[in-house]
Amino acid sequence: MSWAAMLDALRVGLTWVMDVTSVPVIAYFLVINTSYLVLITLAALEFRSYLRQRDSAVRSLGGELTPGVSLVVPAYNEEAVIVTAVKAMLTLRYPQHEVVVVDDGSGDATFARLQEAFDLVELPRQVPADIPVRARVLGVHVPRDGRTRLQVVRKENSGRSEAINLGINAASEPLVAMIDADSILEPDALLHVAKPFADDPTRMVATGGTIRPVNGSRVVAGRLVDLQMPRGWLGRIQVVEYLRAFLLGRSGWSRMGGLILISGAFGLFRRDVVVEVGGLDPESIGEDFELVMRIHRRMRDERRDYRVQFVPEPVSWTEVPSTLGVLRNQRRRWHRGLWETLWAYRGMLFRPRYGRVGWVALPYYWLFELFAPLLELFGLIVVPLALILDVISVPFALLFLALAYGYAVLVALAAMSVEEWAFHRYDRWRDLALGVLSAVLENIGYRQLTVWWRLQGWWASLRNKKQVWGVMTRTGFDEGVG
Repeated sequence: MSWAAMLDALRVGLTWVMDVTSVPVIAYFLVINTSYLVLITLAALEFRSYLRQRDSAVRSLGGELTPGVSLVVPAYNEEAVIVTAVKAMLTLRYPQHEVVVVDDGSGDATFARLQEAFDLVELPRQVPADIPVRARVLGVHVPRDGRTRLQVVRKENSGRSEAINLGINAASEPLVAMIDADSILEPDALLHVAKPFADDPTRMVATGGTIRPVNGSRVVAGRLVDLQMPRGWLGRIQVVEYLRAFLLGRSGWSRMGGLILISGAFGLFRRDVVVEVGGLDPESIGEDFELVMRIHRRMRDERRDYRVQFVPEPVSWTEVPSTLGVLRNQRRRWHRGLWETLWAYRGMLFRPRYGRVGWVALPYYWLFELFAPLLELFGLIVVPLALILDVISVPFALLFLALAYGYAVLVALAAMSVEEWAFHRYDRWRDLALGVLSAVLENIGYRQLTVWWRLQGWWASLRNKKQVWGVMTRTGFDEGVG
């Protein structure tokens, strides 16, 4: 077959494809970006209600009715940050809390640093087995003075989920917060995120706080003292991305009563509920998502009145990937976890028993989170090829770009505007300008890379390929994070 004949055949095939898919693809991008604007609008309403009662609510939280909190900190090779992180967590402004560090068989000096900093001694204590943990416990250590509310539990390496489950077993307070060792909590973070439990102690089962990138900012003694945009464009774009997804997206879902994802880096749960559902699943890639879904299913199956809420004000600042290799591994893992969890709970779809979770949240995640990269890759390949072969017109191609990318920039700018109105985190005009520019640059290269990486994660799961956890290099806190 000649090249001319091959091109003619390709043109015919593309014509048929575009006739069938052009309207659905255009409609898809119109609906997905409009849905983001709807979530941002709901988040703005949530912020307005929250800000009206924020200060008085936090001042009123205290005394005997304050629920105690155990901060569970899984640690694996965290020698660069662990001491600073634990000291900062111990000094959070909260009436009653403890820190439970679980050293997951670290091969570095994580435990040695803790032992030296807090004068740890071994305690002859048997950790309860409320949640089954396969790995052997090596010991429980506490400060010699007995006054510092710190436990360090050592175990053989078996992964983050089992480390958290062991920490929950060792926890002595009714609420447990899962905090990554590289996270920096704001001083009042626990007061804010625990307030819903004090207001509604019988129904509230889980709350989540906001995750924000700390790269480029100055951190001293585990406290953020000077917030700045990251120095590189990779980090800056992630600031916009986290703002849209974590703060505004989840606030909108929370207001709708359909919050199904709480970040494992900063979530607060009733200990008894987590124990009841069996803790985190060590076999799950998206263990935080899977836990919240399991809680929803258990509560709905037993027809119990419960609430899961997102609280926008408490912020956990964390390092985000500063290299493409680390970012690639993260996004592959996230999308694989999304797919595996959605598939595991597919039986909840469109079931009246599961209310808004089954009828709204889960279908949305299937259509606009799971399938989004597949549809976008289709558009990225087919639309330019069809334009080159004169199958579609230039106005149609421009319409596709406007809805897929121009509308996305508008959504990002709307998210930034709402966050700036509500919380005003960045004081410098330069940082705001960099945020606006990052919202544009996100759609030029970065977004296309993440589409490809997400599809790779999905494909690896479909092939049952073993998940390999990448290494996230920590630079430490005290001298600033770059």
